[in-house]
Amino acid sequence: MSDARSEWTARVTVRLADPALCVWLHSALGPEASREVPRTRATVSSPDTATVEVAITARDVGAMRAALNTYLGWVDLALRTGRAAARPAGASASSP
Repeated sequence: MSDARSEWTARVTVRLADPALCVWLHSALGPEASREVPRTRATVSSPDTATVEVAITARDVGAMRAALNTYLGWVDLALRTGRAAARPAGASASSP
């Protein structure tokens, strides 16, 4: 079975109130975007101090699904890690 489309594209935009967390996310995703993920290409950019964008191009819908799952997972992990690192010592995990 083949896709009728020759290429699939998606853009994930993450807007953050904390510019330091935005830098953290961009820095965390940069090396991942340079890795080869089968049948996909990705770029990470920061159009401003509050935004990180991940642009993904895939050859087929299956590759796009896998790439989106992967990048969304990395975004979630990086943001949770960045927030935990910024939390004051002794603060609980449920603190905002």
